[in-house]
Amino acid sequence: MIAQFDGFEINAILEGDAWKICDLMVANTDRFKRYFPGTLAENLNPTLSKLFVEKKVKAFNTKKEFLFTLKHSETRELAGLIYIKEVDLNIKQGEFAYCIGYTFEGQGLTSKSVKALSKHAFETLGIETLQIIAHKDNISSVKVALNNGFEWQKTLENEFTPTGEAPLNMELYELYKS
Repeated sequence: MIAQFDGFEINAILEGDAWKICDLMVANTDRFKRYFPGTLAENLNPTLSKLFVEKKVKAFNTKKEFLFTLKHSETRELAGLIYIKEVDLNIKQGEFAYCIGYTFEGQGLTSKSVKALSKHAFETLGIETLQIIAHKDNISSVKVALNNGFEWQKTLENEFTPTGEAPLNMELYELYKS
């Protein structure tokens, strides 16, 4: 276990997480389709989720990308996923991406997860710069960045293209190891 708070815990992705990830994605399809289309597409059925988890466990073990689960400690229900992706250990940098199920929104769980995983990234993973890239209208994601001391750096022109939409400008926030 990486961290625990408010009856929830953060763990590294495990082979046995496939069913729960599939359930989370399918139950939150409308919520995740705009900003999490890749993860959603890879988890639309149990077979896809099994392949997804195998790939993510391998990426975790080879330090290419780190995927963490946020689960309720008692019920083991999967509340959300938190990535540290775009990992470049040469420049000691990684980028957060996260999603939370609609039944868990508004509880500050994503902010607390990013706080715990920022500490973990700085102390254990050897990362010195963490990024969050969010659309200005994704107020919840911007709040996660600001609540954790990330500072706005710049607007990234045409950085992300949601499925079936025009490219969006995104805002870059960064946090540095102190």
